[in-house]
Amino acid sequence: MSVVSKRIDSSPEELWLGAVGTITTALVLGSLLQRELVYDRFIWQYFWGPVAADGNGAACAARSPGGPIEYLGSNSACAAAEADGLLTAYPGYTWVSEVGYIAVFLFALLGVVLLLRRLDIGDERGFFYALFPFMLFGGALRTIEDAGVAAVRAGAEPLIAYPLSALIISPFIYLTMFVITLAAVLVSVSLETRGTVDRYEYPLAATGTVLLVASVGYLAYLGVATNYATIYPQVLVATLVLATLATLGTWALIGRFKPSIKAGTGAMGLVVIWAHAVDGVANVIGLNWMPALGAGSNLVPKHPVNAAIVEYTSVLLPASIEAITQDAWPFLVVKLVAATIVVWIFEPELFEETPRYTILLLIAVVAVGLGPGTRDMLRAAFGV
Repeated sequence: MSVVSKRIDSSPEELWLGAVGTITTALVLGSLLQRELVYDRFIWQYFWGPVAADGNGAACAARSPGGPIEYLGSNSACAAAEADGLLTAYPGYTWVSEVGYIAVFLFALLGVVLLLRRLDIGDERGFFYALFPFMLFGGALRTIEDAGVAAVRAGAEPLIAYPLSALIISPFIYLTMFVITLAAVLVSVSLETRGTVDRYEYPLAATGTVLLVASVGYLAYLGVATNYATIYPQVLVATLVLATLATLGTWALIGRFKPSIKAGTGAMGLVVIWAHAVDGVANVIGLNWMPALGAGSNLVPKHPVNAAIVEYTSVLLPASIEAITQDAWPFLVVKLVAATIVVWIFEPELFEETPRYTILLLIAVVAVGLGPGTRDMLRAAFGV
């Protein structure tokens, strides 16, 4: 009976691993049997090509199906290559890659839930707070790659050169962060099991904090010691202050008009809103207000959602209003509203019925806001 129960209990993990194997096999076989369709026009153009272009500091990567890759340094050269019928891949994200990453992310989330169940952890709110530094660290680690691109363009040697730098470029950085975080979790759980610490959350949070401080410290070193990076503390201060004010204002409105929204999440809801406020404010400052802060030229949006909001805002708003508000401010509003809705969805019953899955979902919600937001903030703050 115990053997049967064990098999039944392990079946979700077996099914998940089987699905991973099936999808991987399909992509490999498709790339071998229908190379141009599956690999060239799907995997390379939307996933690997953007990583390669980013890692080499190029405006785009271009190639004919099955041909060699050429890294082009200007938008005009990329446009000419595209007009000639070459496959082109630009650094950043597309709608296709965004949908693909979301699908992979949700599937991976299920695997993490199964893993946490095996480890018998993750069903307490302390796990959420212990992983908070890792979410910031992910954005900082991605900015180190941005600094590497700036180094290459300046003729200097980056800390992590291509192709190894692909490990800290999307989508591979998510796998890298997962491995780093999993290692920290396993070590922390082991310390608790051996009685070295009272709770595994303490060394886990400490590990994430050390990694975060080290990565930001390295960026600060580049800002002082190199000519391809700098330090704009006003950008960092403005982003954090405005994001915090936006968060507190949103939280106050929730408490005033609909306090039941935060009944389930409690203080975790405040973290969720702050994470997405950082993302929103970092975009507003990075895309619109860099010259006004004396921090160089405005940045270019990396995500299609950001770019679409900027584009449609500039079209819909009257020129007089647009000149005052700038184009990116609706992104902050969208982030605050979306974060509030998410907090509302997490009702108390969810924490009672499926605490582990609910907490993990909240961690994911914070990560998808705070990771990109931290990167955008640090890119602007260190001029990379």
